[in-house]
Amino acid sequence: MKKKGMLVIISGPSGSGKGTVVGKIDREDCAHSISVTTREKRPGEEHGVHYFFTTKEDFIERRQRGEFLEHAEFVGNLYGTPKDYVEGKIAEGKAVILEIDVVGALQIKEKFEDCILIFLIPPTMADLKKRLQGRSTEDEATINRRVKRANFEIEYFEKYDYLVINDEVEETVSKIHTIIASEYLKPSRNQNFIHAIRNEIKGDEV
Repeated sequence: MKKKGMLVIISGPSGSGKGTVVGKIDREDCAHSISVTTREKRPGEEHGVHYFFTTKEDFIERRQRGEFLEHAEFVGNLYGTPKDYVEGKIAEGKAVILEIDVVGALQIKEKFEDCILIFLIPPTMADLKKRLQGRSTEDEATINRRVKRANFEIEYFEKYDYLVINDEVEETVSKIHTIIASEYLKPSRNQNFIHAIRNEIKGDEV
């Protein structure tokens, strides 16, 4: 019987490796959330694959209608998580994977109480800084700002359902698959089966 799907939110500071981990999560059983954005489409990007591209006017109208689970503005562009897309995939029994920061995650948790929150973190803060430096794309001042931001984000550890230490990527991905598999076993996600069993018992009692 079809099980109830779920929204799985993965957060973590810059350097935690969440982008790499999310990219390796099995897409056969999981659906990756696609954000709506007002920014221009970049070469190679496809509407409905990388983002749902729209105008600022349309975005604002949809935001006013409450069509986003969360929304934010970044460097002049608007981004939002579409409620209908997420709910549609959950209705199909999918685990919808959403990579987002702690502020957005907790914003969604208020509206979507049964979502699953997973926080990724390297083994040590020294590892985090080393990973940021290893990118060789930012100066030391920017890296230090990211580390400071990470110090802020880890204060939210205990608001998450799971804490996963990302040391080896493949092992981390395996842990997340295990979490999702375990969540599918909860009675709250198997109400169709429970209802069928109860009806069978009632039939035997007649």
